[in-house]
Order: sequence, then C-alpha cells, then structure tokens
Amino acid sequence: MAYEGVTLKSSINLGKIYSIHYFEYMSDFSFEGESHDFWEFICVDKGEVGVRFGDDFKILKRGEIAFHPPNEFHNVKATGEIAPNLVVISFDCHDKVLDFFRHKTLRIDETERNLLADIIIEARRCFDCRLDDPYLQNMPQKDPDAFGAEQLININLHHFLIHLIRRYSNPIVIRKKLPTAVPIKTTKKKSDMETFNRIVDYLEENLSSHLTIEKICQDNLIGRALLQRIFKEQTSLGIIEYFSHMKILAAKQMIRTNQMNFTQIAECMGYTSIHYFSRQFKQIAGMTPSDYASSIKAMAEGTF
Repeated sequence: MAYEGVTLKSSINLGKIYSIHYFEYMSDFSFEGESHDFWEFICVDKGEVGVRFGDDFKILKRGEIAFHPPNEFHNVKATGEIAPNLVVISFDCHDKVLDFFRHKTLRIDETERNLLADIIIEARRCFDCRLDDPYLQNMPQKDPDAFGAEQLININLHHFLIHLIRRYSNPIVIRKKLPTAVPIKTTKKKSDMETFNRIVDYLEENLSSHLTIEKICQDNLIGRALLQRIFKEQTSLGIIEYFSHMKILAAKQMIRTNQMNFTQIAECMGYTSIHYFSRQFKQIAGMTPSDYASSIKAMAEGTF
C-alpha cells in the first residue's frame, strides 16, 4: 500500500511582524497614542500601566494582556506609582479567529510568559535595533546570531496565540484515570523546580540583605552542592550571581520610579557603598546607573 501524506491545516495565519518591543518605562511615561491597520498586544511584565482602547480605559497589572485590533486608537500611560516593564508585539493577521481577542483583558500563564520571553530572546538575535525604543517604526533585519531565530519567532507567536485561545475557550475537563507510576526522573525534575521556585521567592523577600551561600542554605535547609547544581541547571548562573542580577533588576525599577537617588537605592539593595553598587550595576547592565537613567529618559522623550 502506498503512503499518502497529510497536509496540516493552519488555524492562525500571521503575516508581517511590525514590532517586537520590551520596554522599561519611567513611572511618569506617557505615549500619546496611535492607530494602525494591524494587530498589536501589550502585556505587563512588571508594575502596572493605564491603557486606552478606543473609548475604554483600563489599568493593566503584572501578567495581564490587552489586544488592539486594526485601526483601533490606543495609548499607554504609566500610573505614576510603579515603573512598568512591557512587552508589545504587533503583526498582520486577517483571520476571523483573532476577533476572539477584541475588547478582552486576559491574564497569561507560565507557558505563555515563557513563549513571550523566547520571542524577545530570538528578536534580539535577528533584528539590528534596540527593542526598547517606543518610537521605532521599522525593525532592520540582520544575519541571525543563531540558526532559525526568525522561524522561532513565528512558531512561538503562533503557539502563544493558540495557547491563549484554547485556554480561555475550552473548559477544564477532569478525566478519571487509573494511577500510574511516576518515573523517578520526572519526580526529581519536579522536586528541583519546586526547590528552585522556593529559593527564588526567598531571594525576592531578602533583596535588601547581604546574603551568603551559607545563610541561604541554613535558612532553606538545603545543601550547598545541591543548591548550586539546581541554579546552574535552571539559570546557568551560580546562586550569588543570580541574586546580584535580581538586585540590579530591582535597582533599575527604582531608578525608573524616580523617587530615590543612587545612594539611597544602593543602601536599599544592601550594598555597602555606592561605588560597589555602581561597579556591579555596570558589570550586569553594561552601563552605569546614571547612564541607564539618562538612556531611559532619552528613549521616553524620543531624543535617544
């Protein structure tokens, strides 16, 4: 019998990508607004932001996403309290299925958050521009830094949209199943992830402290070797290096909130001196705190 191939159908067909942005806004940032003939969505990674869709206005908080259909006027404004981090992606699509997203505010789950992160990572590999310029209208392409970067953007964006539609359209069905043995490797992987998440929560609660590996192990009842292995596997960083990255991310948000000077931020983050804080900030962020503040302000004002 001859084999007969199957042509798989596409439920969503995307056209051109117009923008992929990851913004770090000041707490007083305001974008006057625009409309265009393609889809766009905005997702809050950190903080909160006010978004206008046509005649409606909503405050989006961390993990919430809103879609703007073609030709809908929209603008965005920081609330003045928390400096927001935003993912904004715009694309062409004429499929009726995307009407599902009209006039809805949704909340993304962990899978969707990871897909967005992967899109941002791949965008940095194949576009020759900054992803944090709110006034950028064209994204010049370059030879990708990694094989398949552009295709992975396309795959992940399709996956993201399909996952959202499925999750909000289909009720959760609980099927009766006979208990099955869980493989040892699966159990170990789940245990490592639970431990990792627990330690990350602990680190977030102690961002203003000067933590050592010994202190982390003692407070969390975990061995040093196991702790280091889990963090290397999950982040490719040692735990203290990972903790330093968390501190600098928090410091960035404080700088953008514009309520404390650099010395106060350094003290709040548990640094023994402003010089050590500045040195570590430059090592991780690639620029000094003052350069970062100037670049964010210039980017928001369109004078970068």
